[in-house]
Amino acid sequence: MARRVVLVIVLALLLAGCGGTLQESGGYRIYVTNERSGDLSIIDAATHEVVATAPLGKRPRGIHASPDRQTIYVALSGSPIAGPGVDESTLPPPDKKADAIGVFDVRENKLLRLISAGSDPEEFDLSKDGTLLYCSNEDAAQTSIVDIATGRVIASIAVGPEPEGVTTSPDGKLVFVTSEEAGTVTVIDAQARKAIKTIPVGNRPRDVVFFPDGSKAYVTRENDGVISLVDVLKHQPVQTIELGPAGEIKPMSVILSPDAARAYVSTGRGKRVYVIDTATNMVTASFEVGERPWGIALSPDGKILYTANGPSNDVSVVDLATETVIKKIKVGNSPWGV
Repeated sequence: MARRVVLVIVLALLLAGCGGTLQESGGYRIYVTNERSGDLSIIDAATHEVVATAPLGKRPRGIHASPDRQTIYVALSGSPIAGPGVDESTLPPPDKKADAIGVFDVRENKLLRLISAGSDPEEFDLSKDGTLLYCSNEDAAQTSIVDIATGRVIASIAVGPEPEGVTTSPDGKLVFVTSEEAGTVTVIDAQARKAIKTIPVGNRPRDVVFFPDGSKAYVTRENDGVISLVDVLKHQPVQTIELGPAGEIKPMSVILSPDAARAYVSTGRGKRVYVIDTATNMVTASFEVGERPWGIALSPDGKILYTANGPSNDVSVVDLATETVIKKIKVGNSPWGV
């Protein structure tokens, strides 16, 4: 299934210092996956202009950089896009040959190879040593563990239906995988390579971010308009942070500021980004950024926020000091998540 794309925004931003790659000049570039056009927009952060567009494959969605920032990994899928209300039985069959993780070299600006990642990979994260990928297989209710060097799936772990967000804990010992359909988070023991706990959180969980010490995590709940604060040791939610009316405000992606003092949450059709004080778990601000913001990322100094606006095929550049959009950058068709 591919219900995440009903919002038609598929952006992935990778920044130096927070998942990105350094330019030769010492600056950074922003890499944006475009789901419908099947390519990668490369933005120079100094000018906020697209400097290159590279072909990738079918439905590029999730994206991450290697620890040395020389390689970018992109989830590719041959499953057809299904919009809201679409009878999936009327769609063409999936092209399973297109399911893969693309390996992209940032110096050469080209796709080097494809590696197996299970069926319909959507989101993923890396092990802390950068040798493994943990990939959510959206149509198979499982998470695949991929050995990057060999390009092989070395384990497949059953998780909740429609798995979405995948996040490795700061110490690399746990992997959290959200299940949109079940409203749960599956906890995977990375060393044992098995699921050890299922945490009920609420309606349609999308994304997870761990606090730096690994003791807590935020989980976005799209259909409830809230964020769950999860005690990682106890494996249970301990607080609910309300953002806005369910159905109007739909929490999607969540990231932390470089000092972890603030969390930023995109809200899809809510058109806004919310700011949470992580010490008090209170909303301190919200501001409008564009049409259906989905993926979000911060500059290394935490002063600039980038948001993916799928319907308008652009990326908003937000000055956080004034909480205003200072530029919108045109990218490919349907930028995805960060």
